[in-house]
Amino acid sequence: MELLLAGDFSYGADDYDGEGNEEQKVPPEGSETMPYIDESPTMSPQLSARSQGGGDGILPTPPEGLGPAVEAGKGLEMRKLVLSGFLASEEIYINQLEALLLPMKPLKATATTSQPVLTIQQIETIFYKIQDIYEIHKEFYDNLCPKVQQWDSQVTLGHLFQKLASQLGVYKAFVDNYKIALETAEKCSQSNNQFQKISEELKVKAPKDSKDSHTSITMEALLYKPIDRVTRSTLVLHDLLKHTPVDHPDYPLLQDALRISQNFLSSINEDIDPRRTAVTTPKGETRQLVKDGFLVEMAESSRKLRHVFLFTDVLLCAKLKKTSVGKHQQYDCKWYIPLADLVFPSPEESEPSPQVHPFPDHELEDMKMKISALKSEIQKERANKGQSRAIERLKKKMFENEFLLLLNSPTIPFRIHNRNGKSYLFLLSSDYERSEWREAIQKLQKKDLQAFVLSSVELQVLTGSCFKLRTVHNIPVTSNKDDDEAPGLYGFLHVIVHSAKGFKQSANLYCTLEVDSFGYFVSKAKTRVFRDTTEPQWNEEFEIELEGSQSLRILCYEKCYDKTKVNKDNNEIVDKIMGKGQIQLDPQTVQTKNWHMDVIEMNGIKVEFSMKFTSRDMSLKRTPSKKQTGVFGVKISVVTKRERSKVPYIVRQCVEEVEKRGIEEIGIYRISGVATDIQALKAVFDANNKDVLVMLSDMDINAIAGTLKLYFRELPEPLLTDRLYPAFMEGIALSDPAAKENCMMHLLRTLPDPNLITFLFLLEHLKRVAEKEPINKMSLHNLATVFGPTLLRPSEVESKGHLTSASDIWSHDVMAQVQVLLYYLQHPPISFAELKRNTLYFSTDV
Repeated sequence: MELLLAGDFSYGADDYDGEGNEEQKVPPEGSETMPYIDESPTMSPQLSARSQGGGDGILPTPPEGLGPAVEAGKGLEMRKLVLSGFLASEEIYINQLEALLLPMKPLKATATTSQPVLTIQQIETIFYKIQDIYEIHKEFYDNLCPKVQQWDSQVTLGHLFQKLASQLGVYKAFVDNYKIALETAEKCSQSNNQFQKISEELKVKAPKDSKDSHTSITMEALLYKPIDRVTRSTLVLHDLLKHTPVDHPDYPLLQDALRISQNFLSSINEDIDPRRTAVTTPKGETRQLVKDGFLVEMAESSRKLRHVFLFTDVLLCAKLKKTSVGKHQQYDCKWYIPLADLVFPSPEESEPSPQVHPFPDHELEDMKMKISALKSEIQKERANKGQSRAIERLKKKMFENEFLLLLNSPTIPFRIHNRNGKSYLFLLSSDYERSEWREAIQKLQKKDLQAFVLSSVELQVLTGSCFKLRTVHNIPVTSNKDDDEAPGLYGFLHVIVHSAKGFKQSANLYCTLEVDSFGYFVSKAKTRVFRDTTEPQWNEEFEIELEGSQSLRILCYEKCYDKTKVNKDNNEIVDKIMGKGQIQLDPQTVQTKNWHMDVIEMNGIKVEFSMKFTSRDMSLKRTPSKKQTGVFGVKISVVTKRERSKVPYIVRQCVEEVEKRGIEEIGIYRISGVATDIQALKAVFDANNKDVLVMLSDMDINAIAGTLKLYFRELPEPLLTDRLYPAFMEGIALSDPAAKENCMMHLLRTLPDPNLITFLFLLEHLKRVAEKEPINKMSLHNLATVFGPTLLRPSEVESKGHLTSASDIWSHDVMAQVQVLLYYLQHPPISFAELKRNTLYFSTDV
């Protein structure tokens, strides 16, 4: 007979029978095997022997009509069995707490020496309240043990359970600290090998009557035991009451203890995140949920959103079933692989994957713009106290667009193979997630895992438990966020990646930076490769545009130059991740004018970086150059007049260099150049230095592209002018194609000649870049997104006049700016002479 599912009891005793009853193997009411016996393999032998069918073990509850004396006798026997089982598991629990406390004293002793393993603060965080919990249970066990051993009908023990329940406040404190204790232990393991060895194998003393002397268990598993224990005690009280006569002196005391325990459980169940509970396998072992989340799977040549669950011994891929209103939601299992059978094919080994057609960039950008526009509409409706039905309709529309974006934006392949045959392919937005999933699976595979096949009933029960166990409840889209949640940052984040330490051997190293945007993470910048070193010194600065971002990630890679590792897919990264880390972008910390220095620790590697943030409204502030002899921050008419040129020299040189060696560079104009290189080029152009051509030919092409963008951004007035800005906004909003054409061409004619000639020169260059889109991945739409807000920006007065929030700036203005530039990029070639010749036919009033 098998144990009932532990996972079905974990939400308080109200769920006692849970959904485990769906399984045919579960005995009928009244004949259950003890679900409360600890799942440890070392429970007391005489108990296990008794419960295995017949003998003098657990008997079914007698049929109605038997004499009260017989019932009372059976009740007494059942009480003793319940208590004996609980006592055996209590002994194991005390041994587990002792094992946890054992390293605490030596760790404390070293904390005050010159070479501490952990600080006092870390020790107190990890072992918080363990000593108190141990003492409570030791006293309870010492008092309960003699009563069970000298068992008779007169024994009373309700007061012991009542006292135990009254001390649950200590557990509340433990639970509140549980998550931070786990995180601290994990961080300390990563940065300290000594502590890692201690925490991976703690010795738990076996019970007195066991053949083994001890078992080994990780600190993480032991820290979960107190959470598990409260549930166990509640279940025992439930069973004791079932077999205690109402007139017994213990009855009211046990009732009181159960009430306290149930209230306590219902108050903390939501707090026990991320590891709420576990399910028990048919062999009686604990199957715990380690990680879950939403991933996009390529199935039958189309993208499907799946909820993937990683348990201690199996990976399960599910989708949420469609249910009618009011029905309990359930998951449907698509496939599962026991971890013993799961392998990761390396890029060069894997068979060519089904062709993944990346979604066109301009369509993704369109979705983002729609989402931003809908967000603004929702804000307006709220501000005007609009109808809730209208807001709900907008929210639904926004969710649909966000869902499409989430489904269609990922491109990084994550392959999983079952050694018995089938392969599966997920697409992820970030290499960070891929490495997190891979590491979590590989960590579990270090244990001794057995292959197995789940029966249909077992699979049904496991899939059924996913709904309760999941830690990720909602699809990661902003429309799922509460209205009062922080909206994230809009503007520019400046990051300097300084250096890294902690590498064991020399390698070719680089870092990438990612920020979250529209619910998923996007790679925004990459340092150069620092060759053959253990202490790379990059000192590179990047400017990253934020669109409602809340986190920054840094990934550190070892560059792979081995040509045999063929990329089967364009976007498969064969470079090895050495470490990765993430920090929250706290508006209070980031939004100061000064640089804020920080360190990210990752697998024993420390990456040092600095950052500061400029909000969008600050980035609109224009400061004309005081030095009129330079080119940056100087009016375009002044520069062209001084140079006696039609197009500024800086624009011509940067364009020429990009067309010579950057036109096939992936992400040209989108990928940030190194800020220090851009500043060096700026200084050379400003000084009109003769070495500028030599410097250009040696410089990284992204820095040259960045210099060109910076030149346009620092103009005291944008290229398409402040005066005409409102007219461009109105023109692009016209619906009639003829009227729009008329207006947009007329506006170009109205520009000053140097501005117009430079704009047409840039337009032709950007069209030539877009012709190479299959190679450089830069469409006309991508280029319009990069340059639109640079060439066309509202004056400071304009932007203050009608915008209310940072996200409004993004949605109202940037969308229109991009559309204006896109209009001209998609237009047949525009010639300066033709434009001017047609001036006569149009009014010059704007």
